[in-house]
This record gives sequence, C-alpha cells and structure tokens, in this order.
Amino acid sequence: MESIIYYILTVSLAPLFPAVIDKVKALSVGKKGPSLFIKYYDLMRFLKKGLVYSKSTSWIFGFAPLIIMVTYLLALLFFPIAGEKPVISFTYDFIVVVYLFALSRFFLLLSSLNTASSFEGMGASREAFISFLAEGSLFMTFILAVKLTGAPSLLGILGSVGAQILWHQAGIFAIMSIIVLFMILIVENARKPIDDPDTHLELTMIHEVMILDNSGPDLGLMEFGTFLKFLFFGGILSRLIFPVDFGIGALNYLVFVVGLFAIAFAVGILESIGVRYKLPRNTTFLMSSFAIATLALIFSIGVE
Repeated sequence: MESIIYYILTVSLAPLFPAVIDKVKALSVGKKGPSLFIKYYDLMRFLKKGLVYSKSTSWIFGFAPLIIMVTYLLALLFFPIAGEKPVISFTYDFIVVVYLFALSRFFLLLSSLNTASSFEGMGASREAFISFLAEGSLFMTFILAVKLTGAPSLLGILGSVGAQILWHQAGIFAIMSIIVLFMILIVENARKPIDDPDTHLELTMIHEVMILDNSGPDLGLMEFGTFLKFLFFGGILSRLIFPVDFGIGALNYLVFVVGLFAIAFAVGILESIGVRYKLPRNTTFLMSSFAIATLALIFSIGVE
C-alpha cells in the first residue's frame, strides 16, 4: 500500500520538475520566469482543446499518445521510489523497463511517420538513431550495477542496500555511472546540448518536430509522457547520488524529491550556460557515454 501511495504522489509531481528547468533558465538571464505550476496549467489547457487530425493520418496517430503515456506509467511501477519496494519487482526487471521505453519510442516514430510530413520523418530518423546509441549506454550501466551489487533488479540496484553498496564498494564506478546516466537523461529528454526544446526551426528539431501535428488532449498525453520519462531517469540519479536510508519512509521520500529538484536545477544550469551541438557532435556525445560505461564495466572485472 505504501508503494502505491508513493507511486501516485510521485506521478502527480512529474510536471513540476520540467518547470524547475524553465524557471532556472529564466532566472539565469534576469527574467522572472513562469510559475512552477505552469506545466499543470498547460496540461489542463491541452485537455480543454479539441483534436485536429490530418487527412493523411490513420488510427495509429490517435492511438499512439495514449500508448506512450501508459508505457511510461508502467515503467514507473518497477521503480523503487525513495528506495522502497516498487509496485512490481522481479529478477532482471530493468530489461522489461528498457523495452517499455523502446515500445513508447516505436509508437512515437510510427505516429510521426503517419503524418506524411517530411519534417516529422526527418525527426523520426534522428530520434531512431540517437535512441539506438543511448540504449547501449543504458544497458551497459545496468550491467555494471548488477555486477557490483549482485542484485539483478531495479530494487536491488536502487534500493537502500544496493545504492550504498555501489558507493562503499566502488565509489569511482558509481561516479562514472552517474555521469553516463546524466548524459542519457539529456538525450532521452531532448535537452541541450543534444536538442533544444525551445527552438522553432524544424530543420534543427529532433523530438519537438515529431509532435508538431499533435493537438489538444493528444499533445497533453505526449507532454505528460515526457514528464514521466524525466522523472524516471532523474529518479535513478537521485537514488544514486543520495542513497540514504533513515528508516523513515517519509524522510527518505523527502530526500528523493529534493534529489529530483537538484537534477532539474543542474539541467537548467547546463542549458543556461551551454549551446546546442551540431548534429554530428551528437554522435560523439553518445559514443562518449557508451565508452565511459564500457570502460567502467571492464575495469570493474577485478572488483569483488
């Protein structure tokens, strides 16, 4: 019952963290910035609007947003929020989670291609290539964590015991894992320097260009799905950076949420001081994350 309460509460907080990023970016240039509840307002605004479908789209276009949001909700059921037991947990459950993300991406690509738009097709091609490289880094990081903790599940890796083992047994590998996962978070959530969520140039877009034809509640579902994705990867980083266990669930949860705010703040700072890479540099960025994860796994062979 406690895990379900944490799950519902955490999902309800998902729109808050992207708003923190926007707030930090605005403050960094001397602006007041939007309210921290702006994403909630946006979701309600999308739900009140009507749907507009192109004549070239099929049932896939209208079905995809729901599938995308549901897959992210399912993935979070496996996540040990604040180190507590998740709603669903079994051996090698992280493989299921990775393929749930792949399923959501598959329907996102289908949806964008279904519009018969050359711009959205271009974005789908870029997304497919980038996600292909990002999944390799994510798998290597999970394999490293399983080897070091001896626990082949998200609960074992990110639970109160597993996360502390990573630091006590091999702190350098925990740091390398955090670096790789932060790079994956940037990629998966289409943030700078890989993508620019604020751009209006279709030729430079990756994620945003794929949802240009979505409107109303469909767009709201797409946006909420991206909030949940940030929540998942930010949650992993929060547990690795703050692997605390005070013996009090509410206090552990408070630290977990503070960690998520810290991750959102870090992303906001990065976007404030950095610029978007040219597309060829995205490959270098992704291959660097894969190289770090692979080297960490190789060097950990001698660690018992």
